[in-house]
Amino acid sequence: MRVLGISAFYHDSAAALIEDGGIVAAAQEERFTRKKHDAAFPDNAVEYCLSAAGASLDNIDYVCFYDKPLLKFERLLETYLAFAPRGFSSFRMAMPLWLREKLFLKDLLVKSLHTFSSRKFNEERLLFSEHHLSHAASAFFPSPFEEAAVLTMDGVGEWATTSLSWGKGNTLEVQREMHFPHSLGLLYSAFTYYTGFKVNSGEYKVMGLAPYGEPKYAALILDHLVDLKPDGSFRLNLDYFDYCTGLTMTNSRFDQLFNGPRRAPESPLTQREMDLAASVQAVTEEVVLRLTRAIKSETGAKNLCLAGGVALNCVANGKVLRDRQFENIWIQPASGDAGGALGAAFVAYHLYKNQGRQVSADSRDIMKGSYLGPSFSQQECEQRLRAADARFEVMSEEAMIRACTQALAEGKALGWFQGRMEFGPRALGGRSILGDARSSAMQSVLNLKVKYRESFRPFAPSVLREHVSDWFELESDSPYMLLVADVVERRRKAMTPEQQELFGIAKLNVPRSDIPAVTHVDYSARIQTVHEETNPKYYNLISDFYAMTGCPLIVNTSFNVRGEPIVGTPEDAFRCFMGTELDVLAVGNCFLKKEDQNPALKQNYEQAFDLD
Repeated sequence: MRVLGISAFYHDSAAALIEDGGIVAAAQEERFTRKKHDAAFPDNAVEYCLSAAGASLDNIDYVCFYDKPLLKFERLLETYLAFAPRGFSSFRMAMPLWLREKLFLKDLLVKSLHTFSSRKFNEERLLFSEHHLSHAASAFFPSPFEEAAVLTMDGVGEWATTSLSWGKGNTLEVQREMHFPHSLGLLYSAFTYYTGFKVNSGEYKVMGLAPYGEPKYAALILDHLVDLKPDGSFRLNLDYFDYCTGLTMTNSRFDQLFNGPRRAPESPLTQREMDLAASVQAVTEEVVLRLTRAIKSETGAKNLCLAGGVALNCVANGKVLRDRQFENIWIQPASGDAGGALGAAFVAYHLYKNQGRQVSADSRDIMKGSYLGPSFSQQECEQRLRAADARFEVMSEEAMIRACTQALAEGKALGWFQGRMEFGPRALGGRSILGDARSSAMQSVLNLKVKYRESFRPFAPSVLREHVSDWFELESDSPYMLLVADVVERRRKAMTPEQQELFGIAKLNVPRSDIPAVTHVDYSARIQTVHEETNPKYYNLISDFYAMTGCPLIVNTSFNVRGEPIVGTPEDAFRCFMGTELDVLAVGNCFLKKEDQNPALKQNYEQAFDLD
């Protein structure tokens, strides 16, 4: 049985296809259209998934959409009625779109799907999941667990904002929910907005900014904004927020509580924003820990699965892991709305159609390392690069890896385009920019000269799985870069008394360890463990680097500039290479040096995309 899952029309549209319970393909629409967080119907992602399966829509048994629009519309109407007449301007803006399109979403989906079918698409093949059920399914069914508790946390679906589900075999049941407007995701987004970043894209910036500050506002948040109970349930004080009916996340009372207006986007960051970030991060961690401890107490579960946008908060995830309430934790790498497409496919397959589920005997998940997107043959790579007027040398794989290793050891920034594209927001060694983690200059070089992004933002290490505990306080797998752990004590560098007195961004240029390019100011790192089974070429690159330098890890960041989706094709990779100060590029077994390229192809990528 083949099932196509679709998420669309809010943000991060995506498609995923499963066949007989196995994942064939999954991709976000943004990677094809080059529009970050593209919310449109995922035509390109659907076309890719069908192609990967060697099928047309005529060969697909069911299509499942990731949420229920009518329930979402009900929530919208009830919210406006509850706050009327306040919020009329927001209501007036939202209604035309709903009445024109979203209320008739089934018709829109059928019309969109018809373009992939040789005959009229049968509406009986179109199914709908609920938003949080899709998230929960995306976490449990691909996991390596026969049985698990599933915690889903995000902004809001139809009504649910936080949910607890129980998965066993091919069954999954939502047991308890918290409802809009009380939302941990929206609380975090409110602070994202207030600190001057974009909602739905800047939350990870708040997380990265937090270690520069002190959580001096945490008590204020808990006293005035969040009524937090011992079991992790909570209610928000809506007197301080505007997201229910307004056009902004916070209001004037919020400004008064924190002694001033929101930071203007792109203006200089101050200690206040750092302290606000640290405070909301601390509160988020406390909420998540209370929730997970209550789940353990109530269910006795050995295994925990996580999904929803809040599950991308890898700092909180690391705290849950170190809390040791559960024997095993598994986090969906595409935890946001894109992953809802995959979850919807599993809802249709297992829950609606009662198909069986086989759990891997070797305790591995079925995500294939999250390498579920398009790939390009060596011949295709060469043809596409030649068409882009790129100048390159074709090498054997061994020689290509050695050339890349040498470049990394020389302190060069490397673009790495290999194999299948990753599904989810993280580059995991398929579409990555790589560097030497031992370099004290690499973090600044990559941020300012390659990524064109804020200087404070940290980078992640990709480390050979068998060496992770030699460098980090982590014993478990972290293949999807969703866990934060500290650098081990013996690898750290002690700070001088003068350095310890530094505040905020002044901390940035103080080397913290033997691997300063991936060590955040609090000695933490967002870790990706690299496994030979899922990505042998990337594993061999890091192994070669280890043999050459004695360091079994490298810097890994996504192959894009700020505001750009991760590159999807060899042409995208070459354009980004020519638009930044990347030194070398490997596309398949094609090796490119910047100095060999035609200078006329140089682009100004710094201004090429809208800022995120």
